[in-house]
Amino acid sequence: EQHRFVYAWEARPGSGEVGPDGRQAGEITLSDLLYDSFRFNLSRQIVGEVRGGEIVAMVKAMQSGAGSISTTHARNAQGVMSKLVTCALEAGESREWAVSALSESLDIIVQASMRDVIDDDGQKRRVRWVSEILAVSPGEDWSRPATTTIFSTIPGTQTLVPGVMPDDLREELIPFGFDADAYYAAAGEAS
Repeated sequence: EQHRFVYAWEARPGSGEVGPDGRQAGEITLSDLLYDSFRFNLSRQIVGEVRGGEIVAMVKAMQSGAGSISTTHARNAQGVMSKLVTCALEAGESREWAVSALSESLDIIVQASMRDVIDDDGQKRRVRWVSEILAVSPGEDWSRPATTTIFSTIPGTQTLVPGVMPDDLREELIPFGFDADAYYAAAGEAS
């Protein structure tokens, strides 16, 4: 279903002379755009791909409470947190800020995997699948977030198997049709 109202904002680098504010002429940052977007009372904010300084805008969007989606590249779902902390360090933020902000704001990590395969007719194609889903919460000492594997992939396959569903997430998902009994039955079969 199409959303009735979608507002697209896109950051752009500046060019030319540096103004009195220290920014290049014409520069529009994600932080500028995010700040303006808060006035629109949005139901979702999507901060695209996070590769560096965008991490600050991503965290602000997640903290806004409206709901947010972002992407990044990492080897596996556990590696996402390390990657995002590195992005925060590159943006000039402290490790403590990064770990705390991500632990408090990030709820779910969905890892998509990709592989090139050759079909029987010799045609090459890319296959993508969800390979891991983790829940994220603050760790006991706040120096590292706690993660819970909700789903993982059987090695060498594209088959997801249930792991552990955090109670608070289960309760949040049930009104939207999540079948907790089926999840736990499949988790019992997988172990």
